[in-house]
Amino acid sequence: MLQELTIRNFAIIDDLHIHFSKGLTILSGETGAGKSIILNAVNLLLGSRASADLVRTGADAAELEAFFQVSPASDVAQIMAAHGYPLEAGLIVRRIISRSDSNRVYINGRLATIQVLNSITENLASISGQHAHQGLLKEDQHLLILDQFVGLMTLRQKIYDDYHEVLVVIEKLNELHRHRDHQAEHLELLKFQKKEITEAGIAVGEDTELEQERLRLRHAEMLYQTVFQSIEDLYGASGSIVERLLEVKKNLEKAGQIDSQLKSTAQNLAEPSYHIEDLVGGLRRYLDTVQPDEKRLEAVEERLDTLNKLKRKYGGSLEAVTSKLESIRDELAGVENIAEKIVDLETQLSQMHAALATGPATLSQKRKQTAKSLAKKVVDELATLHMSPAGFEVQLSTTPADQKTNPNLTVDNNIVNEFGIDRATLMIAPNVGEELKPLAGIASGGELSRVVLALKVILAQTDSIETLIFDEVDSGIGGRVAEVVGRKLSELAKHHQVICITHIPQIAKFADHHLSISKHVSKGRTITAITPLSIDERYKEIARMLGGEKITDATLEHAKEMLKK
Repeated sequence: MLQELTIRNFAIIDDLHIHFSKGLTILSGETGAGKSIILNAVNLLLGSRASADLVRTGADAAELEAFFQVSPASDVAQIMAAHGYPLEAGLIVRRIISRSDSNRVYINGRLATIQVLNSITENLASISGQHAHQGLLKEDQHLLILDQFVGLMTLRQKIYDDYHEVLVVIEKLNELHRHRDHQAEHLELLKFQKKEITEAGIAVGEDTELEQERLRLRHAEMLYQTVFQSIEDLYGASGSIVERLLEVKKNLEKAGQIDSQLKSTAQNLAEPSYHIEDLVGGLRRYLDTVQPDEKRLEAVEERLDTLNKLKRKYGGSLEAVTSKLESIRDELAGVENIAEKIVDLETQLSQMHAALATGPATLSQKRKQTAKSLAKKVVDELATLHMSPAGFEVQLSTTPADQKTNPNLTVDNNIVNEFGIDRATLMIAPNVGEELKPLAGIASGGELSRVVLALKVILAQTDSIETLIFDEVDSGIGGRVAEVVGRKLSELAKHHQVICITHIPQIAKFADHHLSISKHVSKGRTITAITPLSIDERYKEIARMLGGEKITDATLEHAKEMLKK
């Protein structure tokens, strides 16, 4: 419920503070006094778009503030908590509108965004003007009207939750498909690279060994001759090193018979001889490995060419090639995981769609069963407002699915959305002989006002919106009809806080609280003021509304009589 409204430096308003109470509050005053400006301020506090043109001339910024009493168990309180705003004593919304278009929003003293403000205030208050730019006359709200009237909000919420869960999975699945499709060409490249490296069968260090082998094969003849000659020089030829060492050894042994100091030297020469024999054995074995082999040389060079190509492509070394193979395997495994995830999500989506499909069909059937009942109540209610339309109905329709429609968002070949498969349009034929037309297309302001009021009254028991504000609900009506409208507003105020701007005394007389809006000039500036009226002041205001600025004894008595009734 709206309890306090403060407006500063806004349009022609300098500084205005208004207190609102439960029941029916009437705002009246001369045309141009600022009634619509007050509603504009409330609209901005509910999240409407602001403009620097609204700042009062001479001021740098306009400031608006409202205090709403909010029930801890209400949807609004839950939304506030979800955004991290403590409920405390209620909801305080403050907006600062700067000439520089640097606007700020505060919720319970903390800076907020317009998006957050809109989410919190969406069901806080409803403003119905002559052209009903929001609320009941929006076709996307017509299903809500029907569901509230029938009491289908629990099933509606279940469908809403199921639908959005399906949307989340569909988006995940689409993302995986996009990722997989994007990888199609890359996947082929990965498979080719894996095959190329795997079939090469490389071993780290293999290239170094092959380089050495190629060098030996290219110089095999020279190596063979060198080693063969070395064997001869060391051991095989006459006068070889071994023979000469043995001869030296014998000579020293003879000399050692004379000088025993030479015996140990002669004995030590035996070890080099044995070592040379070992070296010769090794060289002979080596000769077996360096036989010229053109076929082997060709094979080695071909293998080295293969390895060098792989090194150039994948990092410059066989270690880098091996590392690349591992990364390719990991990436391919990831791609395979995507395929598995797609299968898993498709299975999950199929199960979720089966669950989703049951609710909309049931909800649609219940809507069809009760649409006529709502239409009859509207007709009856309009009759009490002295408006008997030739026809009124809730027209339900579905949207057939086509080839572009995701099959998981269809039920019985109809497109399903967050509220089921139905679309609803309130249709009316205000006069006999006219065709049924959408409610939003009605041209008459008086008819429009009465239809809006009739729907508000019908939904009074179930509508979750706490505060209802009517601007020009009296448009196009008067006399007897106006009194009926006033009575309806009074009945509506038993379930909601109702604030109504009116020029008609037959409506104003039903007020629980009556505020008079006026303007005057002070120090060369126009200022708007608002005054709660006492009973005597109400007599005068009703008299003014009856007969204009000149109040006669007759109009004053008439006003007193109206208020007494």
